[in-house]
Amino acid sequence: MSNVEAIKKSITVASAPKKKIMKTVTLTVLVLVVFAVVSGAAVFFYLQNLQLKKYTQVSPQTQVAEVVARVSKLILLPQGETPTLASVSDPAALKNQPFFDKAKKDDQVLIYSTAKEAVLYRPSSNMIINVAPINIGATDTAASSTPPPAKSTKK
Repeated sequence: MSNVEAIKKSITVASAPKKKIMKTVTLTVLVLVVFAVVSGAAVFFYLQNLQLKKYTQVSPQTQVAEVVARVSKLILLPQGETPTLASVSDPAALKNQPFFDKAKKDDQVLIYSTAKEAVLYRPSSNMIINVAPINIGATDTAASSTPPPAKSTKK
């Protein structure tokens, strides 16, 4: 056997373990990438499930009762009346009304039509933001039957 053949043989034998190592490293990296993708998907779907549970609709009566129970721990509410519950979905649209000056998205409004009172409540911080009297329904008939003032025609 010549020197050249011996050198070729030693190079071939030496390169065989490198190929095995490269295959092992490649396989390990591939397994880690697949694990990361699967783990990411699992976390994503878990968070989606939590969010879905959070926004699952409960019956309106149950929701009103829960809000009234929380708010009644903070302020004395009118008795003998079930309020109407509304949620603030677009605070920017309500900014022209002084009652909603400090309103944020997802704030809730308890409207007591008989007691003529409204309560703006923020569930995220468990705070009452505003309380105000409301005017619902018919206005004073004497005031509504009064004709508007006449326009002045002075020149």
